[in-house]
Amino acid sequence: MNLSFYGLTEKPFSTTPDPNFLYPTPGHREALAQLTYGLQESKGFIVLTGEVGTGKTTLLHALLRRLDSNTAVAFVFNSTLPFDGILEYMLEDFGIAKAGESQAQRLFALNNFLIERRRAGQSTVLIIDEAQNLAPATLEQVRLLSNFETPTDKLLQIVLVGQPELRAKLELPELRQLKQRIGLRCTIPPLTPDEVKHYIKNRLRVAGATDLGLFSDRAISRIAQYSRGIPRVINIVCDHCLLTGYADQRRRIDKDAVEEAIEYLDQGTRRRWRMMDVARKQWATPLQWALLAVSAVLPGGAVVLATLYPDTLERIMGPYAMYLGELARAARDLVVR
Repeated sequence: MNLSFYGLTEKPFSTTPDPNFLYPTPGHREALAQLTYGLQESKGFIVLTGEVGTGKTTLLHALLRRLDSNTAVAFVFNSTLPFDGILEYMLEDFGIAKAGESQAQRLFALNNFLIERRRAGQSTVLIIDEAQNLAPATLEQVRLLSNFETPTDKLLQIVLVGQPELRAKLELPELRQLKQRIGLRCTIPPLTPDEVKHYIKNRLRVAGATDLGLFSDRAISRIAQYSRGIPRVINIVCDHCLLTGYADQRRRIDKDAVEEAIEYLDQGTRRRWRMMDVARKQWATPLQWALLAVSAVLPGGAVVLATLYPDTLERIMGPYAMYLGELARAARDLVVR
């Protein structure tokens, strides 16, 4: 999709957790306020849950922006790690050098680090994303980290973030000690239909759009119905809509464009020539267009294309990498016909 066609300065519906695009619904504001309060008041364990795609990671990045320079944070993204891996990740994030080889030595080094920070009036936070994937035994070892404390303060604040399955896992009998230590629970709900409308317009505004009515009301209503208020799904549908809208040179996205995007997402079907139209608009010359067919039909054709027109290949590969296979098949059909 050509950003300038819609008057955009950046992609409005990327699925990356950019806090600049965070739309503060009442649910998000409450969760962010609870997280901030929990860390400021040293609540120990905090649990944040929400359905897949509701913006938990984006919210965490917004939280990190709120924390001052006196707060050190270890952010563990890979929840498939065993406890030893989590501990090693923490030490690396905290910049603890020469922690030792054994787990006992590493825990001792971590404890000293936490004590020194507390004496300096500084706080330390561990955030584990996708925590529903952690094995019960690993969660129990994470709980033991909360034993780093003084008679009056917790030395380490721990935030567990995950899908609703995390709540169910915390009900396991073997995790009852962890459950008792949870000082605060936060939940991110899906967006309401009205919030979906404001969410889409907010992302367009942040991306530089001058026309916030780019999506018709009927289109937004269909997106809200299909996505069930899940921001990630909203982003994916809207991104497809802008792509096909650009191919058709439509300045306004209506319900029909949404239905086509949904059909593609659900069934993997799309008018092939729609994508070829996009490619034609991105490529400058008939020769370059012919080279697309060569790259699709002949072995090594893509290498030739990359050698002769690296800038062109980069331009089309960047925005449309996910459609490369579809473009290649369509180009092959063109040559055969």
